[in-house]
Amino acid sequence: MKISPSILACDFARLKEDIDTIKTEVEYLHIDVMDGSFVPNISFGIPVISSIRPHFNNVFDTHLMIDHPLKYIEKFKEAGADIITFHLESLDNPFEVIDKIHSVGLKAGISIKPKTPVEELVPFLDKVELVLVMSVEPGFGGQKFDQVALAKIAWLKANRKSNHKYEIEVDGGINEKTGKLCKESGCDVLVSGSYIFNAKSRKEAINSLK
Repeated sequence: MKISPSILACDFARLKEDIDTIKTEVEYLHIDVMDGSFVPNISFGIPVISSIRPHFNNVFDTHLMIDHPLKYIEKFKEAGADIITFHLESLDNPFEVIDKIHSVGLKAGISIKPKTPVEELVPFLDKVELVLVMSVEPGFGGQKFDQVALAKIAWLKANRKSNHKYEIEVDGGINEKTGKLCKESGCDVLVSGSYIFNAKSRKEAINSLK
């Protein structure tokens, strides 16, 4: 099980210090980018990602919750992204977004909201390296886990064919209990924000997820 702590739950006045507390314990760092249109919240953008890139040596797991991911791919590449995940529900053509991500040498991920049927991902499963199942409505941290995600995770595992290379990631309301349910359903990567960064011992919180 890979762990991808979400910096949305960090104290932004001490972002580097928060990242330093977990960087040797995890494989990914989850970076939620929100535009205030696709979701009703604004988080941070390219300058913040560029500023923290020198302080984390592993994978930048960049999650774009924005209407038009296509026109920003190159900028996120320059900022230091390793994986760029966009939403199937965004306004751009998914095939074009995936091709653009691959054209700049990055891994492509695709995400769906809780109310989107997982079967809508079928045309893209042989083209992406990651599928992100949202277990909360995207836009805000600290929400309660929606168990609709478990059936989607199980479906993605059951339908992962030999020509598929995607990891299954889940994001939203992840803690020791919900993380275990996701693992049992077939998840490969757990995104967790509040559970990790609000813990007395962040190392213990991460180990409980693993």
